[in-house]
Amino acid sequence: MTIAYGAETLDAVLFDLDDVLVPVDTPRAWQWAWKPQGPLLGDRRVRAAVRRALRAWDRRRWLGLTGKAPPADLAALRDHIANTLTVLAGHPLPDVETEAVVRRVLRPAGEVEKFPDVAPALARLAAAGVRVGVATPYPAESARWMLRRSGLAPELLVRHGDDPGPALPDRAAFRDAVARLGSEPKRTGYVGDLFWSDVRAAARAGLHAVLLDRHDAWPKVQSGRVATLEALEAAFARGDVPEGGDPDEDAESGHDGPDGTGRG
Repeated sequence: MTIAYGAETLDAVLFDLDDVLVPVDTPRAWQWAWKPQGPLLGDRRVRAAVRRALRAWDRRRWLGLTGKAPPADLAALRDHIANTLTVLAGHPLPDVETEAVVRRVLRPAGEVEKFPDVAPALARLAAAGVRVGVATPYPAESARWMLRRSGLAPELLVRHGDDPGPALPDRAAFRDAVARLGSEPKRTGYVGDLFWSDVRAAARAGLHAVLLDRHDAWPKVQSGRVATLEALEAAFARGDVPEGGDPDEDAESGHDGPDGTGRG
């Protein structure tokens, strides 16, 4: 069974994990990871820091994908989490404190927080007979832990940061995840929260991608962008392609690609 993608159909949907299915960069999550005993972190402060850090992480992953930096591996992911903390704090923190926060982000144990649109969206896809999987750069143990805590099946995980071979967002990693779902790229949708290194990278691998922008980090991306999974099937049905510069052209022309605007 399938869902519509423009004039075509999809029989599988691949999801990113963090801030797509599972809250990771929310004010509540960062409160627990950094200041569980207080003082209270302001929502505006956290959201502004997260948007800035996400754009930097998107750029870092894109540079790795296009050969202008080493591929973004698990060490780079830990650096990203540490950088988010630095941006949030306004200055670098002691290494011991930073490492403790990184560990808590990778294995949260505070109050369980869930996105209310996730379970209904997965149920709709299941009812349509669409296969669903999760692909993430997070380590396998962290990813399964986050899924389980959010009431989602750990078996959804089809690709993670501990897998051998090229890491996401490499084409080979996306195509391997699709193969594990028993589909092929042209019949698979993808949902990610980073414009360049999730959505545009997935498109390079042949998937049909939608940008889930919960943090309003990509306001200039007008098509193929949704704020909630409630709008997912409608976005797929329109066959929208998230607007932006051509990734291959940017990689070859010397453009850095992501600049925080959603355009090259």
